[in-house]
Amino acid sequence: MRISTLWHFAIVLSVAAPAAAEEVAVEPKLSIELNTAQTTDTACRLSFLIQNDHPSDISKAAYEAVLFNADGGVQQLTLLDFGNLPAGRARVRQFEFAGMVCSDLSRILINGASTCEAGELGADVCATTLELTSRTEIGLLG
Repeated sequence: MRISTLWHFAIVLSVAAPAAAEEVAVEPKLSIELNTAQTTDTACRLSFLIQNDHPSDISKAAYEAVLFNADGGVQQLTLLDFGNLPAGRARVRQFEFAGMVCSDLSRILINGASTCEAGELGADVCATTLELTSRTEIGLLG
């Protein structure tokens, strides 16, 4: 009788486990990470790691960004053109800001997507699934 009860319990678990796994589906996202900030002789070079977890390519993605100085004042308003972002792939893009020292930046605000060509995913996918992180002292927010 004990073996029968254990067998029944094992069958219930084997049926319930896949159903539970299906309910925890993770929504695809577009991740932008400020990976490094390096001051060169003439500029502040920011390196971003972008990951498109969607099932389709994003052929063009550009964002309006605001760079804030250490006092919280607006230092510069710019466009970050990340270009083509293939599905399921990571890309690194670098931008140089002439005459700027990276340690003078406190945060970068992604104001919104100025361009998003994403085909069947829709033009809003660059904003609605965006996840921002930073590995630097400079905050990245949206």
